[in-house]
Amino acid sequence: MPKLEDLGLIGNCQFAALVDRSGAVNWCCLPRLDGEPVFGALLDEADGGTFEVGSAAGTPGVQRYLPNTNVLETTFRTAEGAFRVLDLAPRYFVQQRVITPTELVRIVEPIEGMPRITVRCEPRLGWSKKRPERLESSGHIDFLGYPRPLRLTSDIPQTFLTGAPFALTQRHHLILTWGPPPDEPLPARCERHLSETVRYWQVWVKHCDVPPHFQNEVIRSALALKLHCYEDTGAIVASTTMAIPESPGSGRTWDYRYCWLRDAYYVLDAFRMLGHFEEREGFLKYLLNIAGGNPELDLSPLYRIDGSSDLEETVLSNWAGFGGEGPVRLGNGAALHKQHDLFGELVLALEPVFLDSRFENERTRESLDLIERLARRAVAVAGTPDAGIWELRTEWTPQTFSSVMCWAAADRAARIAAVHRPAIAAEMRAAADRLHHQIVEQAWNPTLGAFVSSYGGQNLDQTLDASLIQLAKLRFLPLDDPRMRSSIQAIANGLGRDGWLFRYAHDDGFGQPTVAFVICTLWLAEALALMGRRDEARVLLERVRPALSPLGLLAEDYDPIGRRLWGNFPQAYSHAGLINAAFATSPSWSEIL
Repeated sequence: MPKLEDLGLIGNCQFAALVDRSGAVNWCCLPRLDGEPVFGALLDEADGGTFEVGSAAGTPGVQRYLPNTNVLETTFRTAEGAFRVLDLAPRYFVQQRVITPTELVRIVEPIEGMPRITVRCEPRLGWSKKRPERLESSGHIDFLGYPRPLRLTSDIPQTFLTGAPFALTQRHHLILTWGPPPDEPLPARCERHLSETVRYWQVWVKHCDVPPHFQNEVIRSALALKLHCYEDTGAIVASTTMAIPESPGSGRTWDYRYCWLRDAYYVLDAFRMLGHFEEREGFLKYLLNIAGGNPELDLSPLYRIDGSSDLEETVLSNWAGFGGEGPVRLGNGAALHKQHDLFGELVLALEPVFLDSRFENERTRESLDLIERLARRAVAVAGTPDAGIWELRTEWTPQTFSSVMCWAAADRAARIAAVHRPAIAAEMRAAADRLHHQIVEQAWNPTLGAFVSSYGGQNLDQTLDASLIQLAKLRFLPLDDPRMRSSIQAIANGLGRDGWLFRYAHDDGFGQPTVAFVICTLWLAEALALMGRRDEARVLLERVRPALSPLGLLAEDYDPIGRRLWGNFPQAYSHAGLINAAFATSPSWSEIL
């Protein structure tokens, strides 16, 4: 069974790839994040396609990122000698413009001795898994059958580009290009891509705010989150992968290579903490494009990165799945759900534009109109049945978290209106107060001492919901309100397993969850810190550290018994949660310096 902990992520906000410790690119969709896989061995080890640059003996390497970059280094040590492979997707500035060519660069060089390596590039024609025709020429191989030219250019003799072992005696370059091949000499192009990409990421990190504690984890999370942003449209994908099971034998295998409007809010909130704001500017354009074509704001929870919503969920029976764990699902049926919480999350995502003077130039009538429309829609649907944040595939009920987010939409819209649209401020405030009263009346369970997952819930095992930990951050009640403290504690006690927090404990149509949902534990750490329990919060956050992969990456889920990451990887949700929890639990720099 492959391990997510053995994978490294590279990308450039146009496409992404996963590279394992053997030196194989085993997941890469081109030409964009939600495209068809050119290399898909992650989901079919035997016949999914791979691009390997590794040890002839099959010895796995040790991976690390070049400091403060998304450039991956894999070092191999064998009986014959040592070598390293540098992998990157180019991203750099040219005359103040960011350049992101659809090119995968691989540089291999000896470190000591005369190691023997193998190089093998075997792409596939997307979901069909057909092998493209190879057209070999001097210094390159063209792979035919793709919508645009796919070419591997290398200064390695072609005899050795099909897996035949050879002795590595000098630095070599490989570049896989989608589209017209560059006419620049290969070594010069690869070396320039390397140096300029390293420079780009290191400068980007210098512009990140970081907390005194968990600095390295926050920096790596920031770099990973950036690779989930599709710069061309402003979309933010939930994950760069799909169909990795939430747990062994669960059948929970979802395609996450799309933009969940909810998840985008959490990512943008993390970028706000980091002091990066251009991602929100891009997402606002993406959102205005979607809303402009939907006057009733009957929004889907998720969209493709181009803003379309043709996401019919199908099963690819010709794909074996991650470690043989199928099914491999393409598309996502959640696109047909009603998930009312997204209206609140979208208002929260846009709120800083109108309440933070630094963003005055981003304020437009269109975006203010959108906030009003989102808030009115939230008020209209609050308290009605929906699939909720956990996208339940059972009978829908009025989800408390959805109603809380609808309240947040009205509450924040009232604040914004008081400054920018006074005529509706009183109306929005009255709506927020009405929803607040409704939620307290319908969702507070005095017997359990907690807000429960849906209106009228009574049974402890069926009604505790980790998403309601966020009531603390949303300031639904004062942080010292006994109901707030009691609710947080009841959720922590009722859903805690081996130091980790589960989403819920009931059967959701696929059985009861057997692994922890990573962000829930991070929400709890953040909430405890906000309530003044910073020492407890730090202890909780420290439990997450061992779950990080050797490269500092997180998946969607974690098995605290088997101590394994599961679910799509890396997961934007998880890294956003880590960033926010780290800031909440850490002292300020003024307390340190």
